[in-house]
Amino acid sequence: MKPVTQPLLEIKNLYQHFDLSGDFLDRLHFKNGRPALKEEKVHAINGVSFNVEKGESLCVVGESGCGKSTVARTVMGLLKPTQGEVRFAGERIDDLSVKDMRPYRKRMQMIFQNPYASLNPRMRIRETLEEPVRFHNPEWNEQQISDKVDEVMASVGIDPTWGVRYPHEFSGGQRQRISIARALAVDPEFIVADEPISALDVSIQAQVLNLMTEAQKARNLTYLFITHDLSVVEHFASRVVVMYLGTVCELATSKTLFQTPKHPYTRALLSAIPKLETKKPEFIRLTGEVPTPVNLPSGCVFHGRCPYANARCMEEIPKLTLQNDGSQVACHGIEEGRIPD
Repeated sequence: MKPVTQPLLEIKNLYQHFDLSGDFLDRLHFKNGRPALKEEKVHAINGVSFNVEKGESLCVVGESGCGKSTVARTVMGLLKPTQGEVRFAGERIDDLSVKDMRPYRKRMQMIFQNPYASLNPRMRIRETLEEPVRFHNPEWNEQQISDKVDEVMASVGIDPTWGVRYPHEFSGGQRQRISIARALAVDPEFIVADEPISALDVSIQAQVLNLMTEAQKARNLTYLFITHDLSVVEHFASRVVVMYLGTVCELATSKTLFQTPKHPYTRALLSAIPKLETKKPEFIRLTGEVPTPVNLPSGCVFHGRCPYANARCMEEIPKLTLQNDGSQVACHGIEEGRIPD
């Protein structure tokens, strides 16, 4: 019997809401002739739960505004959750102070979507790479720091002559390579990559993905990879989380998800992938208006666009349920057997 191992990252019933109400005068209005204070919130994440196993690449996918990047930033402690827990290696980290979070900063690193915005324009590249090494290893001397930076630069294919140049002197792909080197400089166990290739050309995307894959094998890294590019997911992910309007619709291995998608939203999402081998792709066209996270619909958040929705879908929030193939789906139609295979 295979021993049960503890997940490296655990997200439990995570909520993230942002208050848009403004100050007192912005909130003040009259209701039934009496003054009242209104509240307006963006419900960015709503009860998200999943685990990331050590050594895997878990991809989170979904259309823009579904809460992918908010999950990433909440996991990294850049945002404090409204409700729920984030645990790393069994220890709860979402409620830690800035000081108590510092030991985890070395173990958890992030690659941002825009490398130019995440690199200090006033620092040379070598200074940028030395900074985290020096901060997290105060006992190291200058030679040790220099050797570590040389090793990281070589591992990601950075020319040593780049060290004296500034971020604006590089292309987007080169800057992203530098961002990856900065994340690897402190030897992390876990990396959150928030759409790291979305702003790059296709040929450069392949180079960056290959670099990340090689780094994972060489350093036993664990990835939480945020993306909307499903063609990347199919080849990079070990498991996939599909999100819609701040909720998890489906969680499955990459192979299972692409061969037998179950949730109606997942099927519509995958049908939009261009396929060269088919003359007439069978697109699933969703109808209805896309809901807003400010005013969430009742019941299943997808019911207004789902062709299989019934009265229960409009009233009751579905829960992730385990399927026979090991995937998890949050859908009343799947639970009741109303949706055909």
